[in-house]
Amino acid sequence: MKVGIIGCGNISPAYFSGGKRASNLDVVACADLNHDAAKARAEEFGCTALSVEQLLTEEDIGLVVNLTIPVAHVEVGLQILEAGKHAYSEKPFAVDLADGRKLLKYAGERNLRLGCAPDTFLGGGVQTARKVLDDNWIGDVIAGSAIWGSPGHEGWHPSPAFYYDIGGGPMLDMGPYYVTALVNLLGPVESVAGYSSRLRDTRIATSEKARGLEIDVRVDTHVTGVIKFECGALVSVIMSFDTHKPRPPQLELHGTGGSLAVPDPNGTGGPVRVFRPGAEDYSEVPLAYPKNARMFGVVDMVAGIENDRPHRASGDLAFHVLEVMLAFETSGREGRHIEIASSVARPDGLPMGLASWQADNG
Repeated sequence: MKVGIIGCGNISPAYFSGGKRASNLDVVACADLNHDAAKARAEEFGCTALSVEQLLTEEDIGLVVNLTIPVAHVEVGLQILEAGKHAYSEKPFAVDLADGRKLLKYAGERNLRLGCAPDTFLGGGVQTARKVLDDNWIGDVIAGSAIWGSPGHEGWHPSPAFYYDIGGGPMLDMGPYYVTALVNLLGPVESVAGYSSRLRDTRIATSEKARGLEIDVRVDTHVTGVIKFECGALVSVIMSFDTHKPRPPQLELHGTGGSLAVPDPNGTGGPVRVFRPGAEDYSEVPLAYPKNARMFGVVDMVAGIENDRPHRASGDLAFHVLEVMLAFETSGREGRHIEIASSVARPDGLPMGLASWQADNG
């Protein structure tokens, strides 16, 4: 399938590089409001730089990857669908539920597919952890923790302002990796109880390209709470841009028969570690699946389209994750638990034996 990419910013090289490794798709064109950025990526990765309008009218392109900033995800996604093409977006799926529902409805009416990052849960690390759970190594999961923190992205990102605008913040930026991995591991969410706060209303960028830029903070920058899953598991969550020296990211699950340390879901590798009563410490489990990398969700989506099977990094999954993430701030503001209205089937685990960058036929 011929693929186009809209948005040629900081994350785009990961997608272009992944496209070079895939055998079932070919990235043939790219576009950006800054045409010079599109030309630079086109030259770097061997495709054609077009305007957004030109890319959307290219008849041979069947799927478009949307790497625009969060507040543009739905607007550009609707344009892609209107052009009759399948759409795969960077996270988050949308910045509010109404727009997310609009995108799902529009795709359904046109019988087109929606996909959304993160696809890192399809990497060897989280898939191996999924296999550990499915094979009942730690029994029924009763508790867990998902913790990520940093002092903020203004210290390294060349254009950090959007991380502090609507659609940004630590939950919508980093939360998708953790909540998506958890839904893949445990199934859908029943309810959320949370709080959020904002350390300060302005930040000063210190990254090389944005040094000195004063950034207005329009979103909460520390989010915490508990997710209750339909399976009964309770997982504590912290996502923060307000931690000066955080410990390494943590994703742990504790069951009736042991504990599982899941690798950072912002990556695709290991290590996966298991502890069972009677052992002295955790033991590392060899990865049972290829690591792959970003863009594998698009590879799986194309295979789903071609083989008429559900793709795993789906719009329905991304919408459920979005509802969960938004519920933390709503819960704190309204002082109540938030019941999650949407549900989603746990994505199928990848079958064992696949080669690197190979998707199954279903």
